[in-house]
Amino acid sequence: MKIEKNYNAKDTEKEIFSLWKKTNYFNPDNLPKNHKENFCIIMPPANANDPMHIGHAVGATLQDIMIRYNRMNGKKTLWLPGSDHAGFETQVVYEKKLEKQGRSRFQMTREQFYKEVWDYTQKNRKTVKKQLESMGISADWSRDTFTLDPHVIKTTYQTFKKMADEGLIYRGSRLVNFCTKHKTAFSDLEIEKLEKTDPLYYMKYGPITLATVRPETQFGDTAIAVHPEDKRYKKYIGKKLKFNTILGEKELMIIADKFVEPEFGTGAVKVTPAHDFNDFEMWERHKKEMPEPIKTIDEDGKMTNVAGPYKGMKIDEARAKIVQEMLNKGFIDKIDSNYTHSVSVCYKCKKTIEPLIKSQWFIKTKPIAKPAIDALKNGEVEIIPKSYSKVYFHWLKNIRDWNISRQNWWGIAIPAWQCLDCGHWTITTGSTPKKCEKCDSKNIQRDPDVFDTWFSSGQWPFAVFKKKDFKTFYPTSVMETGYDILFFWVIRMMMLSLYVTKKPPFKKIYLHGLVRDKDRQKMSKSKGNVIDPMEITEKYGTDALRLALIIGNMPGKDVVISEEKIKGYRNFVNKIWNVFRFILINTEDYKPGKIILTKEDKQILKNFEKKSLSITKKIDNFKFSQAAEEIYHYTWHEFADKIIEKSKPVLEDKKTRKSRQYVLIEVMKGITILLHPFAPFVTEKIYQNLPIKKKSSLMIESWPK
Repeated sequence: MKIEKNYNAKDTEKEIFSLWKKTNYFNPDNLPKNHKENFCIIMPPANANDPMHIGHAVGATLQDIMIRYNRMNGKKTLWLPGSDHAGFETQVVYEKKLEKQGRSRFQMTREQFYKEVWDYTQKNRKTVKKQLESMGISADWSRDTFTLDPHVIKTTYQTFKKMADEGLIYRGSRLVNFCTKHKTAFSDLEIEKLEKTDPLYYMKYGPITLATVRPETQFGDTAIAVHPEDKRYKKYIGKKLKFNTILGEKELMIIADKFVEPEFGTGAVKVTPAHDFNDFEMWERHKKEMPEPIKTIDEDGKMTNVAGPYKGMKIDEARAKIVQEMLNKGFIDKIDSNYTHSVSVCYKCKKTIEPLIKSQWFIKTKPIAKPAIDALKNGEVEIIPKSYSKVYFHWLKNIRDWNISRQNWWGIAIPAWQCLDCGHWTITTGSTPKKCEKCDSKNIQRDPDVFDTWFSSGQWPFAVFKKKDFKTFYPTSVMETGYDILFFWVIRMMMLSLYVTKKPPFKKIYLHGLVRDKDRQKMSKSKGNVIDPMEITEKYGTDALRLALIIGNMPGKDVVISEEKIKGYRNFVNKIWNVFRFILINTEDYKPGKIILTKEDKQILKNFEKKSLSITKKIDNFKFSQAAEEIYHYTWHEFADKIIEKSKPVLEDKKTRKSRQYVLIEVMKGITILLHPFAPFVTEKIYQNLPIKKKSSLMIESWPK
């Protein structure tokens, strides 16, 4: 049989993937009947707004290793793929495209914008599917799901209604994180914190001087707060203080609250509930002593009418003019120009987040957080690596109520209608109510907001399944994802899945790290260090990329990748091919039958069996890097460098030839099995051409026990 001298990755990968599609073993319903025990991974749905990047390739490779390994271990294995509409993320991406075209969504109807984004995401979904297939991903595309598919939306609505009926969802005018550029609110988890140096202004409020970085919000001050034990201010507590401001005389109550740090500034702080989260909480504790919050900044990031002559100004402009006027009137004691503090910014545009009071839908998170805490404590769920359990517990124990309203145009519309006559809200599972359930009025209007995308994707583990599959595959076996979305997504999946199904959504959580270049720098287009997985596989082959992504990749740690590393594993793939060619050439006369093994050959098989058991144990313990590295070293340094070299004279001896032929074929077959989850293309190609009794595909070959 003629075998090419050099391994041709490009042609081989097309040929092998066609073979896999023909067998259709990606679909668990088509696996042999002896595949009974269920094993399921649901693919973290990639954002449907861009092609696949190297980070996706890491997660996809790790998941494919688990899927192929368990399939070969005789399990009924489902890997269910999907993609996420990604709400705000996708809207930002598409608005940038519109901007380049000289267009804006505000020149379109919501329906027109939605249709354009829908078409864009569907085109991207097809692109990502092709890219994932080219990576050798053995997912069941017949079950491909989008987070805007009808059955996912239906489940999302049912959960929202159930939570509302049980008092876990409420609509409230509360302080939210608001981006004045993107005109939407965010939850606490979606904002970034940046260290920033700003002036700290010491403002005179009559006899009391207090420090602030935001003098422009003074028009919304409703109190002055001091610590109850601070001797400097005890005589003022509970009294009203009159003083002059740049807009005339003002009167504020002095309240005592333990939140105030006596060491900060002068130990006295202005309380502005409409524009600061800590101040809002103080107002909730001292409502009897303070007026309602006063809105000083609007959703455009401009001063409101309470700012008098500064109305309509942007924040920075207003601040500069207000400070100058205060200096002119002697209302500023001093300015500390080098005050370093933490500032909340939009994670997309990096614009400072404005805390604003808005009427939104909130989830009471404490009741649904407790079962998620208990599930990890009780061992129902395991996090790999264990060290991330601390992060998990920290976020759940300190979680605030979750704002799930977003002012996007792209997303799942919130199924809530308000009666314009009595103000009552009616929540449904999607259908439009005919009249208000409280006063029977037909004058009702739908909430224009959409759900936070994490609310729908948080239901992914159970919403993704249709009825039959839910019964068979839920809870799933493993959730593999990046450590950076442990709190964004994994925690929310745990909370919502336990709430709806009463079961944890998965048994194990495997976390991988971010991808970094050879200098351990984060990959970004601006740095020019991004590796395109499609370009690199075209150059070096998919197996080489997969091996480079896995070897040296420890759970919870960042992954270092470079073209040199990928090239090195391309050389390894070629080495395997050359070993295979040597065996094939030297076994052309081989005929199976009764074989008497030499002592040396028995030892080779025994050593390989030990190696197989060691590698299997590592995979079972999720030590994929160590397992791949062990196969690599055995194949190259033991099998190729030693056994193959020593086999040349043995194969020339008629007495030992057949025994050695048998051993070389068996070990080569064993290597293809052990290496298959990591490098599926070259191993399938070798398997199909070995002189052995074969199954239709290496995918269902039995893993050595």
